[in-house]
Amino acid sequence: MAVLHPAQDADLSALPKDRVHVISPLVTVCETFAARGYPTSAELLDGRFAASLVCLTRARAEAQALVARAMAQTDGPVIVDGQKTDGADSMLKALRQRCKLSAPISKAHGKIYWIDGGADLTDWHAGPELHAGGFWTAPGVFSADGIDPASALLAEALPEALVGSVADLGAGWGYLSAHILTRRVDAVHLVEAHDMALQCARHNVTDPRAQFHWADATTWSPPEKVDAVVMNPPFHKTRAADPGLGRAFIANAARILRPHGALWMVANRHLPYEDALVRSFAKVVDLDGDARFKLVRAERPKRNKG
Repeated sequence: MAVLHPAQDADLSALPKDRVHVISPLVTVCETFAARGYPTSAELLDGRFAASLVCLTRARAEAQALVARAMAQTDGPVIVDGQKTDGADSMLKALRQRCKLSAPISKAHGKIYWIDGGADLTDWHAGPELHAGGFWTAPGVFSADGIDPASALLAEALPEALVGSVADLGAGWGYLSAHILTRRVDAVHLVEAHDMALQCARHNVTDPRAQFHWADATTWSPPEKVDAVVMNPPFHKTRAADPGLGRAFIANAARILRPHGALWMVANRHLPYEDALVRSFAKVVDLDGDARFKLVRAERPKRNKG
């Protein structure tokens, strides 16, 4: 049985554990379920499944692709589960035009239904593709439709004299790393928890100095301490903002930097990162941002162990 894109805290105890395979592009989700004894992978593996459970994602094209891939590799029912805020109703409507469906079961703000008959959904398949702007992205990847304005602002602020080894924490599809590699750096580590984003980054960043890491940027360790960290940290695990995620990025940046190293960061104006920066760095410089985003350079990491 395939379970596609479950939440990290999803309870799968109702399913026979010895028959379940968890698929998620997020390394954090795969690590969590692997620790519970489930086999995991970033994508659907070759082979057939007796049944599949698709947990809907907010990106419509990504959710459609998940259902299509499950349909192509499942001999039994394909079950669709999701919240209304994740498009459960619109997916139900779209599938009714293509497939034979069960009656939906509703509870609270969620719905679950399953596809009874086979249907050809190959036109819903989606993966990395070349964007009109000249870069590769994919459904479900952050800033899939264009360059993120915060990242663009940070790219403009990066010094021409950037040298040594650099870590791009939460590298996404590689926009910032591509800019960093126009400098005389020795290496750039693209650290990204989302496998599909990293696949896109491999298309966008082909410089041999680039090194790709499917890893949690809040805990990742480089082979050696780095000279600079560049990041536009995410601040959402769910729909609600979670500044704790950005604080964890800041703490890890300080941990992996050399004593002379510096952090270059952009963040939304409303996010309260100042205390975390002062705790982790001896010097914090507020650079010129704009009305929406703040730019920060932080120097002399205080926590340089590990």
